[in-house]
Amino acid sequence: MYKPLVKVHLWSGLRSLADGAEAVEVRAATIGQMLDALVAAHPGLADAVEAGVSVSVDGKIYAQNLTEPVAEDSEVYLLQRIKGG
Repeated sequence: MYKPLVKVHLWSGLRSLADGAEAVEVRAATIGQMLDALVAAHPGLADAVEAGVSVSVDGKIYAQNLTEPVAEDSEVYLLQRIKGG
């Protein structure tokens, strides 16, 4: 399966865990693959990803849909999951 190179923008609190980068590129075809690839490339991101994150793909926010596709031209942002009660 072809995995496009996806540019993922990180919120400011995560940048220090990814060598200070505002955005990183990983190969992935879905949100789940993208999260796995982020952790593989930047192990410091593991705790944040495991704690739960939301992902914005082209302006639509996904909190749990790991099978949602991503593409090379997708605008992707990793976001803190908002918790409420």
